[in-house]
Order: sequence, then C-alpha cells, then structure tokens
Amino acid sequence: MSLKPVSLESIESPAPKVRLASAPLSDAYGLALAAARTCYSSRPIAPQEVNERQRQELGPSIIAAGHHTPFQHQSLSFVLENVSRHFVWSFLHSHPYYNSEQQSQRYVEMSAVRARVPQGLSPEAKSVYEGALRDAWAGYARLGERLLVTTRKRWAPLARVKGQGEKEAEREAGKKAIETARYLLPIAAHTTLYHSVGLLDLARYAQMAGSPDCPEESREVVGQMLALLKQQDPELAARLLPQELAPESRPEAWAKPSQALGPGDALAAEFDASLGGDEALSALVDCTPRAEAVVAQALREVLGLPGAALTDKQALGLLLDPARNPLLLQSLNAWAQSPAMRCLAHARYVFRKRLSHTADSQDQRHRSVPASRPLLCLSHTSRPDVALPLALRADDGARQEYLDACARAWQAKNRLLELGVPAHQAVLVLPNALRLRYTESGDLLGLLHKWRMRTCFLAQEEIYDASMQELAALAAEHPGLAAFIGPPCLTRRGLVPDDGRRGPCPEGERWCGVSVWLNFPKVKRIF
Repeated sequence: MSLKPVSLESIESPAPKVRLASAPLSDAYGLALAAARTCYSSRPIAPQEVNERQRQELGPSIIAAGHHTPFQHQSLSFVLENVSRHFVWSFLHSHPYYNSEQQSQRYVEMSAVRARVPQGLSPEAKSVYEGALRDAWAGYARLGERLLVTTRKRWAPLARVKGQGEKEAEREAGKKAIETARYLLPIAAHTTLYHSVGLLDLARYAQMAGSPDCPEESREVVGQMLALLKQQDPELAARLLPQELAPESRPEAWAKPSQALGPGDALAAEFDASLGGDEALSALVDCTPRAEAVVAQALREVLGLPGAALTDKQALGLLLDPARNPLLLQSLNAWAQSPAMRCLAHARYVFRKRLSHTADSQDQRHRSVPASRPLLCLSHTSRPDVALPLALRADDGARQEYLDACARAWQAKNRLLELGVPAHQAVLVLPNALRLRYTESGDLLGLLHKWRMRTCFLAQEEIYDASMQELAALAAEHPGLAAFIGPPCLTRRGLVPDDGRRGPCPEGERWCGVSVWLNFPKVKRIF
C-alpha cells in the first residue's frame, strides 16, 4: 500500500463557504424577550405574547444594559468549508463558548494543495507564497511515504496484539505516517468543520472580526455568518449585532506588527530558558499553595462534617479514588453537576507551555483550561523553530528532510516580509510544526478530564508528553491529588469487566495495543 499521490499541478484556494446546518426559531428575538419577561411573571411567557412596544423598547434596553442571558437560549450550527487552520485556531477556537467537529489531518490524507492564498499579493510575492505551498505538500508526500516504510515495521508487533489483519494493519500504519507528515503542511491549509455558537457569541464575533492574526479571513467568514442570521431573523440581527470594534481601540494595538523577520526571537529565547530544557513542554509556574487542605475542607463543608469525622486523606480519596467515586468511571463527566466534585475547582494550576501549532490546535479544545495564546504576527521567529516528532528522532534521513523543509518555509516567510507582505499573511506559509509559547491555567476539575484523556496513548504525542510532565509536577507539589490520576484504562482497572485482551480500555477496537494500565506511568510510548 502507498499513500495517495499528491497533485501539485494546481493550487486550490476557493473562498470560504458558510452555510447553516441548523437554524434558530423563526422568531428568536421574540423568544429572548419572552424569556426576559418571564423573570417578572407568575407564569412562563410565550414568544407570541411579546408585543410591539416590548420589541421596540424592552429588547434594546436589556441589550444596552448588558442583561444578555435571554439571548443564550438559541444557537446556530454552521458548516464551514475552505477556511484556514490558522483562522480556526486564532479566532473560532480562541474562546470557550463554542462547539466544533473538524476534519483531522491525523486521519485524512491531504492529497491536493488546498490552502488560503491572500488577495492582493504582488506577482513576485504570489510566486513565493504559492511556491511555499507546493513545497510543503511535496515534502508532506515524501515524508509520508518514507515514514510508511518504518511505521509498518514498528506497528507490526502492536498489530499482532490487537489481532489486526494485513489490510487493517497497513491502514493503521498509514495513519501513523501521515500523523507525523502533517507537521510539514502549512497553517494556511484549508479545513472543513461544523461550528456551533450561541447568538451572543455570534455578536461577539461581529465585534471582534478584525482579528489581528486573520483580519481578512475573519471578516469574510463572520460576514457570511451574519448574513445568514439576517436572513433568518432580520429584527434580531438589527437589534443584537454590534459594529466591529476599531482595531486601535483594542489592547492588542499596543504592539504594532512590524516587517521584522523575527520579532519573537528574544521572547522565544527567554521563554525556553525558563522551561528548563529542550525536552520540556510544560512547566508549573504557580498553583494554589495549600490545595490538598483547601479541597478537603471544602468537601467537609459540602457533607456537613467536622475535621474529626473526615481526614484530609480520606476526603481526597473519596473524590479521586475511582473505587470510591463511581463518577470517575463514567464517560459523560457529569462532574460539575456533583456537589462533592466541584470541590476540585478550588485547586488551580498555571503552566508555561510550548507546543507545535498542530498539537495546540487540539490542546485548546480543552476549553475549561484556558490559555493566553500568542498573536503569531507579533511572535514569529526569524529562524526555524519547530517541534520534532518522535518518529523522526531515530531516522536521520527523515529528520534531515523534515528540518530542510521547515527551513525552506521560514525562508519563504522571510522573503514575503522583505517584499512588503503583511506579517499576518506571510506567516501562513509556516508549517504546522512551528512552536507556540503561552501560559495556560485551569482548576483541577477541568485538568482532571484533560489529563485523563491526554495521558492515553491515543492522544497526540506532544499533548501526551506535556500532560505527563504536568502530572509529574502535580505529584511533586500535591501528591495526594495526583495519586489516582491517569488514563481511562488505569482509572477503570479492576472496576470494569476485562476482556483479557484490551483490558479495561473503553476505546474498544481503537485501543492502542499496549497494556498501559499495568505499568503507568513508567510504560514507554513508541508512537
């Protein structure tokens, strides 16, 4: 088996396309006002009971006063096509109030050059830009084919453990090969996704559409979203949607994008020194000092118990030991609905992190663990600054091919800047491999879910490594809170039926093929 051949004949750069997958009620504005009126009524108010005076006066008044919750009873689901991955990362997924299902480069081969090409480039700049796109896809294809050979050999023992036939094992090896090869694809690459937001967040999109990293694309996509809302409910759109906030009135305007080849060089060096080594992806920089005692005391308050009736150790076990807390065995994660488990929200941790663009695009999906991610137009470096996937570390030839391809991408970015292309457009030719640096924080309730999912061997490699480093930091700081945290198979060990092959793993046929639960955290990951 070979991977699909990549066509470099043409570059496809169709305009963003947005359509409604589901729409709100025909009178979403009336529903919002009915909800607002219900607050002052002895019975629920129906939308058809809202009169014209209320539509003209009540609606605008509650919007102006900031009483916006009545507008959160409706949402819209969009299908987006031909949007760049960088736009999705920097704008659509930069806040917690959305839901998306996006095409994965880990599992879908990118056999055609499909990417955003900015409008208005000079002939020379367009030639450099499109040349960088072709070079990226060619490198992706070469690296994928090369890795397929070595991946077959490395996957064979796991395929036997999983009971896979020849075709299934070959398909799995191909997925592993493109999972690494995707690091060479540019962040301009197009993607497709379902994206759902509430009416309030669509209004926020309207206000913030001039995103510093992707202003033209943000305005194109948000403009289409707003047009669809106006078709659906013109009155709601007229009342709710604000004007775009002027760029100079936003705090990001303090730093002006420059044509410097590497405005982020100094910060990158300073940041990396603080991490303590090139293998470090995450470092704990702050936390709740007495987290174990604070969580235990909070649980006693919930249960109405004095300290003599429930020690700190017993309290932490009651919350975090899956043998005592069956909620930890459920996939629904109804933890925030549990009065007891909400006590974990009082323990907070702050990490300084460094991940590739492609890994962080997945990491940011953990919206209960927010981060202050960088503006790439202000933080890009002058020289290649990339993550090195595990599959390349033992293959000198593949590693050098990868590094050479990344170097050519940076050369193209720097040349575009020299030609006067704005930084937010020039950086789009950089690869998924480019490293991002930021601060991330979360409470233990949110981190518990993240660490459970991302210490699984099915998690993306970098996020797995970062999560393991974070767990080690937690264990050093607060061992009582870290004692029971690990992947789902570890949590479920001895508490759910074991089929003898996949053990307690909940992934079924998708399981990794390694008995992680027997030797976590010392077990070694090979993919």
